[in-house]
Amino acid sequence: MGIKSVRVGVGTWTVIGLVVVAGICVTTGVLPGADAGALGARIAPVLGFVVAITIVAELARDAAVFDVVSQRLARWGRGRVIVLWMLVVALAVVSTVFLSLDTTAVIVTPVVVVLAQSIGLPPLPFALATVWLANTASMALPVSNLTNLLAASRIGESPAAFFALSWAPTLVGILVPVAILTIAHRRTVFAGYEMPPARRPADPVLFWTATGILLALMPLLAVSHDVWIPASVAALALVVLFVVRRPRALRIGLVPWQALALATALFAIVETLHAQGLLDFLTGPGAGGLGELLRLAGLGALSANAINNLPAYLVLEPAAGDPVALMALLIGVNLGPLVTPWASLATLLWHHRVTSLGVEVRWGRFMLWGVIAAVPTVLLATLALALVA
Repeated sequence: MGIKSVRVGVGTWTVIGLVVVAGICVTTGVLPGADAGALGARIAPVLGFVVAITIVAELARDAAVFDVVSQRLARWGRGRVIVLWMLVVALAVVSTVFLSLDTTAVIVTPVVVVLAQSIGLPPLPFALATVWLANTASMALPVSNLTNLLAASRIGESPAAFFALSWAPTLVGILVPVAILTIAHRRTVFAGYEMPPARRPADPVLFWTATGILLALMPLLAVSHDVWIPASVAALALVVLFVVRRPRALRIGLVPWQALALATALFAIVETLHAQGLLDFLTGPGAGGLGELLRLAGLGALSANAINNLPAYLVLEPAAGDPVALMALLIGVNLGPLVTPWASLATLLWHHRVTSLGVEVRWGRFMLWGVIAAVPTVLLATLALALVA
């Protein structure tokens, strides 16, 4: 009887390597114990939210919530792609704002792609809309992006304070990419399609209960300061629901272990660099005014596309001395990662999902359109921030 070999991908080996480096930093004292403790206290609620919201999104998908929503969108489109297009955009925006960008990349993307394929439309425009909006609509609330959660306490005491600065950049982050995609794929967007037959969920009790939990959770995420609490309650409620209705759906893979390991390792490594003074050159005073905001946003966008948006934010955070400057940095690291495949974890997760569904993504073309979208989006969002600030 043969032994089945298990292939470990490059991404997994990269995460393992980063975890080992982070572990060495902590165990050898290169990252002082006091700094490690303070870091742990800061990131524990953030990572707790990531776990909870991922479980919520995965179980909501298993309950057919997203499948039914996509079918309803197709019916509401009434055979006009432009109407369906706007409805898909709205779904991606709501998912990103309230359930985080990774939910849109991982769960909404395959639903939308399968929907397009089922009604005979090219799936690539819809797939691009979800990955772009997963990044560019993630400015709105602290829960929308992991970088926002890290910055939220320094920007304001409540989500309302965060939104007071983020609403205008978020609006730009939605309108500009959607306008570019609409023009680029106008032949598809302004065509027609045949409406699919209506389908019902296999377990109506599971579907409606999960939908109710999701609808109750979203406004709580918008007003709660400690967002991990309502997210954890919702996750627990869904787990109990599935224990009763569909226990086989509960699996260890509901927890995003690799993403947690990657985030924790990056936190520890960047904190070590700060503790050793290797990043002190970033903390000098800026010039102030619009020029400083543009500098921070541009530097954030370039760094995110070079090394990934999470470490880019952590490295540059000390350079943002006030809430407005911090929001400019978020514009760069949230709206800018549209160019390279590794610029955000959401893009990597998105690529894995769309290729598994048979959608071909040519990285050269993807990066070219990413530049076309990212440059005006970051620039206009920063100008919008300067106006509202």
